[in-house]
Amino acid sequence: MSEGPLITDQSELRALLGHPPFLLYVGGKGLADFSGQMMTVAIGWQLYALTQSAFALGLVGLVQFIPTALLIFIAGHTADRFPRPRVARTCQIAKALTAAGLAWGSSAGWLTAPEIFIAVILVGTASAFEGPAASALLPGVTPTGALPRAAAVSTGAFQAAAICGPALGGLAYAVIPSLPYALAAGAWLVASMLIGSIRLDRPITGRVPPTPAVLFAGVRFVRRHPAILGTISLDLFAVLLGGATTLLPIYARDILATGPWGLGILRSAPAAGALLMTLFIAHHAIERRAGLRMLQAVVGFGLATVVFGLSRELWLSVLALAVLGAADTVSMVIRIALVQIATPDDMRGRVGAVNALFVNASYQLGGFESGVTAALLGAVPSVVLGGIGTVLVALLWMKLFPTLRDVDRLE
Repeated sequence: MSEGPLITDQSELRALLGHPPFLLYVGGKGLADFSGQMMTVAIGWQLYALTQSAFALGLVGLVQFIPTALLIFIAGHTADRFPRPRVARTCQIAKALTAAGLAWGSSAGWLTAPEIFIAVILVGTASAFEGPAASALLPGVTPTGALPRAAAVSTGAFQAAAICGPALGGLAYAVIPSLPYALAAGAWLVASMLIGSIRLDRPITGRVPPTPAVLFAGVRFVRRHPAILGTISLDLFAVLLGGATTLLPIYARDILATGPWGLGILRSAPAAGALLMTLFIAHHAIERRAGLRMLQAVVGFGLATVVFGLSRELWLSVLALAVLGAADTVSMVIRIALVQIATPDDMRGRVGAVNALFVNASYQLGGFESGVTAALLGAVPSVVLGGIGTVLVALLWMKLFPTLRDVDRLE
């Protein structure tokens, strides 16, 4: 972590928000997340308009996950071997160029489904390297003793981006289909400048060759820590089954009878609930029974998914998604803090790679699972069965991982 005096609980938030490296990190990562959210809305709506296929929407998740599955352990080693701000900045520039290509293709009229999938692969490749570097960077920009609260603030920045990004992306797409891609490209470039401005005192460790033992050291570390294994595997299976957001274009267009603006509202709803929960956690940190709180939050996530799946009213769907987002935030903040606190700095990139593999699998393969299930059974049964499965997974994990259930303080 960066050098600085140990701060008290009463002054943590004030010291955190006055720490320049942390502000650069939150600003850069928030803008990068904002760009990604705009791209998600634009790609989802445009792809469904081109194909009219639930399977195609699900295929986006699978295509985006393939680079992660192939490259994530190399990416984790890269985050531990090279300056993490430089790695994240390079990935953000690559994403900006991809978004600019989508804007050009959409404006010129030659953009088709295959070109969109190629862009998804490029963004997925950049994300595979950016994820471990960005997550491992957080402790290095945080004052000593403030990591749990920093995780909450960082999560809040992500949720703010997830509110503004989809809403602006939907509105921009309704004006000109190429506009959200152009805005995303610009925001990614600004994000790369902010992240590139971070200066850390942490020296780069020796240039260790990327042998199998080095690349997979993060896997061994996670296996030796049952609480961490339980935390990231819970996220994998819970979100894998509860991937309702992949089907939002279908809900917006075919079930709730709304347009791109409605899709933007639905996309923003989970982030709105998450942001409110983040503000609460930032001022009232989770101090006791953290493991049990995480498991309870996953149960709430599953129940909210079921309500959304059955809803036929826009207001109820938005409310259910907001509750879903709030519950997911509790789980996310605890997972981030628990993993970072338990991991040595020279291992954070590789452990972050394992965490990113699980997280990306949950969201991206979860999207594929939802698309396939919706193609076979329909959108509503896919969402409802996924929500029920999420609840069952949380109850099972209480029995399988008592170490996680018994985690008390995040220290």
